[in-house]
Amino acid sequence: MIAPGTAPAADRLRPPERVAVVDLDAIRSNVRRFVRVAAPARLMAVVKADAYGHGAVPVATAALEAGASWLGVAHIEEALALRAAGIDAPLLAWLHTPQSDFAGAIAAGIDLGSAGWELGPIAAVAVEQGQVARVHLKIDTGLGRNGSPAADWDALLSAAMAHQAAGRIRVVGVFSHLAVADEPDRPETDEQLAAFREFVALAERAGAAVEVRHLANTPATLTRPDTHFDLVRVGLGLYGLSPFAGTAPSALGLRPAMTLTSLVAQCKDVPAGQGVSYGLSYRTMGPSALGLIPLGYADGIPRIATGGPVRVNGVTYPVVGRIAMDQMVIDLGEAGLVASGRSATGAEAVLFGPGDDGEPSVDEWAAAAGTNNYEIVTRVSPRVQRRYLNAFPGAGDIRRQMTLESSTAVEDGPTARAARPA
Repeated sequence: MIAPGTAPAADRLRPPERVAVVDLDAIRSNVRRFVRVAAPARLMAVVKADAYGHGAVPVATAALEAGASWLGVAHIEEALALRAAGIDAPLLAWLHTPQSDFAGAIAAGIDLGSAGWELGPIAAVAVEQGQVARVHLKIDTGLGRNGSPAADWDALLSAAMAHQAAGRIRVVGVFSHLAVADEPDRPETDEQLAAFREFVALAERAGAAVEVRHLANTPATLTRPDTHFDLVRVGLGLYGLSPFAGTAPSALGLRPAMTLTSLVAQCKDVPAGQGVSYGLSYRTMGPSALGLIPLGYADGIPRIATGGPVRVNGVTYPVVGRIAMDQMVIDLGEAGLVASGRSATGAEAVLFGPGDDGEPSVDEWAAAAGTNNYEIVTRVSPRVQRRYLNAFPGAGDIRRQMTLESSTAVEDGPTARAARPA
């Protein structure tokens, strides 16, 4: 008898129809690269948004194994999920609303960012719990998003020091975020750095015993050692993607971690003038073959990304016509696989990968969609199964192994990818 809700063994071994394969050895390699670059500053691995679509728990575990000292997320609920998975590393959550679970965060030993209004609720909850909340004050040095305005910094420091003197909170960090570090020649980074130094000095004069000052993001970590301070926050670079336009990850010593694939669902010959997808914005120039790829905007593929590359049987084809909710179409050409007697149905379709086998890149899809590489990987939806390569270097921890296996497929070793259909 098969237990209710348990798939037969053959089904569990069947290759998925849509899969994002994440190589955790690539994550570890990238972390080690940033640890070396940032030293003596420590590394915060930013794993918000489910680790940019790669899987927060597996990525956080791999990052800590490779030398990351901290983890960073936007929301408390993301931090609590990491704690629930057994991850006890230093952890910061920085973006809150009046409904945020400050009580859960303080109880779980999560550091909290504050730009002003959050101090009162955080202090009140800390008093209720009989604990001292650890707080990082955020100053807006020019990005114009979250962070205390410069004019309010003195008032924020005064309130924070009053709460600290009363034993409600302890200010352990000061941080900010850079606006244009991915454009190294722009002067605004120098201006933000100078402002940050000034605001940190004001905090220290007010009585804050700051443990960590943090400003640098991925591009600044790579190009601006003067922004490193005590801690750097690396997001995009963890996943092996370049923050600089026109610069390949390999030029930065990074390895893209995610490969997104599906299987060709249908392949058919069509006549000249055949319209493709909604609006019939594309028509075949002559007799051709069309391949149907079962990925669409419900899977996170941008609807606007017509022209995005798909590699089938060693040849890269552009997506033609409008990308739909569940599917997209590639034009295999007059000498297409059907016309030549070799149907592509069931063949692997690679949207992007690390490039080792000539796969298209995340950056090519970003260009097709008119967006950045961050968005392409982050928006890959939960409908696309995640599989992990090299999840357990060495013996590993059985509890972590069970956590991973309960929610996703885990494959260990460098040959795991070869099990996918060719």
